[in-house]
Amino acid sequence: MDELLDLTEIPKSDEMYMIAGWRQWADAGATSSALPRYLVKHTKARRIGRIKSDGFYLFQLPGTHHFLRPEVKFKDGHRREIRLNRNEFWYTGNEKKGLVIFSGDEPHLGAERYADVFFNAAAELRVKRVVALGGVYAVVPYDKDRNVSCSYSLLSMKDELDDYALRYSNYEGGVSIGSYMAHWAEVKGAEYVAMHAFVPMYDFSQLAPDLQGITVENDFKAWYDVMRRVNHMFGTHVDLGDLERQAEQLAESIGAQVDEMEERAPQAHVREYMAKLTEDFAEMSFMPLDDVWDRELGDIFKDME
Repeated sequence: MDELLDLTEIPKSDEMYMIAGWRQWADAGATSSALPRYLVKHTKARRIGRIKSDGFYLFQLPGTHHFLRPEVKFKDGHRREIRLNRNEFWYTGNEKKGLVIFSGDEPHLGAERYADVFFNAAAELRVKRVVALGGVYAVVPYDKDRNVSCSYSLLSMKDELDDYALRYSNYEGGVSIGSYMAHWAEVKGAEYVAMHAFVPMYDFSQLAPDLQGITVENDFKAWYDVMRRVNHMFGTHVDLGDLERQAEQLAESIGAQVDEMEERAPQAHVREYMAKLTEDFAEMSFMPLDDVWDRELGDIFKDME
């Protein structure tokens, strides 16, 4: 086993899959950092290992103070808590199908070695495919399905991915950890998909200088729309009812903020601005056949009642 890899358990599920996220740059809506932690708690997953932090992180950069340092909390002079860099593997599942949940911190140094350890772990755990999470902010409607962009490791995967209502990335620029891992997955011949959800963010200053913008910190709708794809791809059955409810509450909350802005600054025409966004938006909804049947049958039963 890799010296930087500490696995305390190798689950014995017949099929193993992994979902991975990081505290990272491309983390709009906390899709990469908070969704894995939500899944750990929601599924009551157990910790099965970690990547050791040796050589991957800086303590500081000249001229910065809090940017990279670990965070500490004292009470009456005694350390009560310290937040160190963590890269942990968790597991939930049964003898037939297992889901590894990876929650990590984007490395500052040794990215190639970090990727090597990560995929060594996937091999040790017999993971068939990794889905990595990310989010990017965009001016998109808050009450529509989130569009999801993807990059992937092996050309042989594309025909299957066509079925998941994904936008294939044509991005050029600085690499995110998710996209960086896609490169190393291809080098290792591993199946890997990086999904980046488009998360709503609005700057209303062009409408009225005194209007505050809206930024979605935890985009439960993005989490829900990504996880619907992951559930279908992996054949897992993570209960998404809670996320669906939180997504609906999020849409109501943003709608209330828009209404408040319209009342406070009617000259800004915020509702008209949002309506134009919706009119110009090309929604890519993921609707697998089994979900279509469930929805149609539900409508039939409601009509019968």
